[in-house]
Amino acid sequence: MTTYDVKLLGKRDIAEGTMEFTLEKPAGLDIRAGQFCDVKLPCPEGTPKHDGIHGFSFVNAPFEPHVVVATRMRGTAFKNAFRDIPDGTMVKLIAPFGDFTLHKAESTPAVFIIGGIGITPARSMIAQALHDRTAHRLTLIYANRTPAQAAYTNELHQLARDHANFTFVPVYTGTQADGAEHGRVNADIIRRHVPDLAAPRFYLAGPEGMVKAMRALLIDIGADEDNIRAEEFEGY
Repeated sequence: MTTYDVKLLGKRDIAEGTMEFTLEKPAGLDIRAGQFCDVKLPCPEGTPKHDGIHGFSFVNAPFEPHVVVATRMRGTAFKNAFRDIPDGTMVKLIAPFGDFTLHKAESTPAVFIIGGIGITPARSMIAQALHDRTAHRLTLIYANRTPAQAAYTNELHQLARDHANFTFVPVYTGTQADGAEHGRVNADIIRRHVPDLAAPRFYLAGPEGMVKAMRALLIDIGADEDNIRAEEFEGY
């Protein structure tokens, strides 16, 4: 883990209530897809230190030229400050952390069951594996309330069209949409897209309650508990 001084290059809305931030990629930064970092903002005098630092999974894959992070905008002091600081501001990047990374055995499929902003490490892992043309069979089941709240769906649909070994399954709990599953992720949806539950390594990321529910569901329907890895996005 190293601290780097990097420039905020830009920010944009990527979904309803969700923003993406692009930072310089410092020389010497060596990450694995799925890892995370801390971003530390310049703190005005009198600001509590804990309001100036926040953890983010990398959205970018290691092969990409910039550091990219994204977050739900919840109105916290940090997120408001990150939104409002001008492009070009220098911030501190502390990285890398974590071992929520894709397994190496390419004969073992990977199934991502993701909720909301949990898409960030999954996007990194999937993009890197497809770039490297690994033989992993990749399936992404991505749950949101509505299409407007789902980040990166256009890119994910395009990746699925371009790569035969990647299947993208959007799921919307609050509305019906063409080509998407409707309702909460349940046993029927999982079985429909993962016919052999004993074969894959499962990756769960998203709100804490959803991750715990998906772990329990997978075990209940026959997945091997040792093949389930989870990343909980508490407070996002």
